[in-house]
Amino acid sequence: MDGIKKILGIVWLLLALVVAYYGITEFGWPKIMSEKQDDQVFGWIIMTILMPIIVGGLAIFGWYAIKGEYSQDKL
Repeated sequence: MDGIKKILGIVWLLLALVVAYYGITEFGWPKIMSEKQDDQVFGWIIMTILMPIIVGGLAIFGWYAIKGEYSQDKL
């Protein structure tokens, strides 16, 4: 079971990278560079508030899973 948790930790880290890339290229910069003020506000909210929370949470969870913090020995 600990091996599966470590593999899923790698999956979570890769998912964090994918979400960061997709969030910046699809929702962040194109919305910030838009002509409409509504899009610009949405882009800044995505880039400054939501992206750090989402990517940071996935990355921390994946890092702890790889390090073995969720193993049965720690409980």
